Amino acid sequence: MSGAAAQHRGGGQGGQGKGGDPYRLGHGGGHGHGEATGRGDGGPASKRITTGYGFWIFLLSDIIMFSGFFAAYAVLRGETAGGPGGAELFELPRVAIETGLLLLSSFTCGLGAVATERRNLAWTQIWLLVTGLLGFIFLVLEVQEFAQMIGEGAGPARSAFLSAFFALVGCHGLHVGVGILWCGTMMAQLWSRGFLPAIQRRLMCFNLFWHALDIIWVALFTIVYLMGAGR
Repeated sequence: MSGAAAQHRGGGQGGQGKGGDPYRLGHGGGHGHGEATGRGDGGPASKRITTGYGFWIFLLSDIIMFSGFFAAYAVLRGETAGGPGGAELFELPRVAIETGLLLLSSFTCGLGAVATERRNLAWTQIWLLVTGLLGFIFLVLEVQEFAQMIGEGAGPARSAFLSAFFALVGCHGLHVGVGILWCGTMMAQLWSRGFLPAIQRRLMCFNLFWHALDIIWVALFTIVYLMGAGR
């Protein structure tokens, strides 16, 4: 009887091991390493995942704000009050250069992210510097465009169309300026502290921010400049 009972207990324990361990509810088995997977079966998600998720929520809120500016521009783009419209004001060659600069900066930003994954400090700094310089040149050209339009009497107070134009394009330019400052800050932090986990998360957020600005600019270039020049 004692041998049969022992055999029964051993079989029961083996069955629990094969049957999914109902009393431990999966903890300590399955993955074997006890690492957090972010799916609820190994503990909470990592800080990198939660940081990226939270920053995506911020970017979505920013895109909603830009959607409001786009909607206002779509309604007001014909309200020139007898003044100049997009066909008279927009210089497509200049805007094409701005577009090329911003798209190229998105590419160099991606190269910087690759260098970060490889923990190559020199190339990460180089690509961040190039990204910031391209963004700065873009911003200088945009400010020159604004100054030229205002000098010709086509400032934001001239018509509802120009008010919507300056608000939309200026808001994007403001974001680019913030991105340039952020890029410089990340370069300084990398130089002084290296690839700490917190700095890697900030770099990830910067990359998301910069690529989002490029996506918004493509929509702005198409809707505001190309369609406006066509009108």
